[in-house]
Amino acid sequence: MGSGETYDIVVVGSGGGGLVGAYVAASRGLRTLVIEKTGRVGGTTAYSGAGLWFPGSAPLRRAGVEDSIENARTYLRDVVADESREHLQDAYLDAGRALIDELEQNSWFQSFVYGGPVPDYFDSAPGASPAGRTIFPPNIAIADLGEHAGLVRDSLPVERLGARRGEVFDGGRALIGRALAAFLETGNGTLLLDTRLEELVVEDGRVTGVTASSAGERTTFRAGRGVLLAAGGFERDAELRQKHHPVPLDGTWSNGAPGNTGDALRAGVAVGADTDLLDEAWYVPGLVQPDGLPLFHTGTRGGIWVNAAGERFVNETRPYDQAGHELVRLHRSTGVAHIPCHWVFDQRHLDRDSFGGDPGLPPDPAWFESGALRKADSLEELAKLIEVPYDTLRKTVEEYNGYSGTGVDARFHRGESPWDKSYLHMVGFPAGPVMNYPPKPSPGWANPLLLPLDTPPFYVATIVLSDIGTKGGLKTDEHARVLRPDGGPIPGLYATGNTMAAMSGHVYPGAGTPIGSSLAFAYRAVLDIVGATED
Repeated sequence: MGSGETYDIVVVGSGGGGLVGAYVAASRGLRTLVIEKTGRVGGTTAYSGAGLWFPGSAPLRRAGVEDSIENARTYLRDVVADESREHLQDAYLDAGRALIDELEQNSWFQSFVYGGPVPDYFDSAPGASPAGRTIFPPNIAIADLGEHAGLVRDSLPVERLGARRGEVFDGGRALIGRALAAFLETGNGTLLLDTRLEELVVEDGRVTGVTASSAGERTTFRAGRGVLLAAGGFERDAELRQKHHPVPLDGTWSNGAPGNTGDALRAGVAVGADTDLLDEAWYVPGLVQPDGLPLFHTGTRGGIWVNAAGERFVNETRPYDQAGHELVRLHRSTGVAHIPCHWVFDQRHLDRDSFGGDPGLPPDPAWFESGALRKADSLEELAKLIEVPYDTLRKTVEEYNGYSGTGVDARFHRGESPWDKSYLHMVGFPAGPVMNYPPKPSPGWANPLLLPLDTPPFYVATIVLSDIGTKGGLKTDEHARVLRPDGGPIPGLYATGNTMAAMSGHVYPGAGTPIGSSLAFAYRAVLDIVGATED
């Protein structure tokens, strides 16, 4: 085993939290090493829209969004409903605003933007914002990143399905590209790809470095000030998932980055770290693609989902984490299979919304050739295709069509919440956080998200339980210091992102909570390392 260089900080992982934390450290003059297990930077952040749920941040104020930190605090207290996490919530709220103020001073990050309403997910909770609290990084031309662009992980459609890359990075790839360039430009940053964490180095009770492997060789890198674990969760590790999770998933359906197999979690536990929420994930519905694997499905604007009995069971447009958790709950508790379930729609929906491609174009033949999308001339034929009782499916569709006529989904209330209404712009109507539906919009349906199922042919696609990462991990304090079971910190060891047990507990408060948490607690970690505060 070789001995590598000594740094002030070693960061394990190159997702949003890892790279932003590394930049914050390097910009303060600390020699900072980032090790990345795979050959590209970005982790799951690169697959994402890079929303950041940062209440009170400057981009929200610039956009005229009326809100306050106290409202956001009230909201978090109510939806998380866990006093043991209140100190983490307060740290998160303080760090988000301060971090954005700092990043916007760097020309690589420029100005984050509020892109319009992304309503909080629990709209009836005290303090919920129908306008949302989510901000995004600005797009960046790939050419502007120069040689750094080739290091950034592609989006899932490009990486897995062969979609065209384009000339601009948006969402997560924009954040990652900007953070990578800013980090390396400090002159204090080093990046090592294809370098896997093997174990943490502990001396006299303090974490003083990491042992990593690359090309079959192990090297120890010293960290004089601290180690920040930002290596994602364990969503791609079948053993850990089957040990801790409530449904038998092996990671195949996950939309987390392929390197997220719990290396940092295991390394932390090996040096005495406590854990929490290991049974949890950022669950999402996944629409099975022609390659046989799912992509994160944010919400359904038409048609219905039915279980193995042919029954509708959920508001198909509800916030994705809630829909994912409902799949888990019903699959475990009802005796009827809900994973997978069937998305049933008709030609009217297809004509309006398209499917799996650009609006106005028919589905790519690969959908039908692979069986990911199937077609039937009648509901009876479709029931045979998906092996559900026809009489039950017929009654389910009749009930749904009745709701379509009135515009009111009496069972599941699709189209009523601010989140649901944010989908209106996708079906040809202006959307706002508190708007009402236009009176009798063309072609005359009172609720554009409840078009009837009555126009053959009928289609069916498959929805499975996916995720955008696990959310259980190492237990930390408000400074992102990793804790022992007795509540004391392990000196020199910090964690953030999905390596850290989520500050939001079992819930997903709003768009951008996972990546927002990753950035916020990476920032808190570095501030603690340098002995500063966010004030």
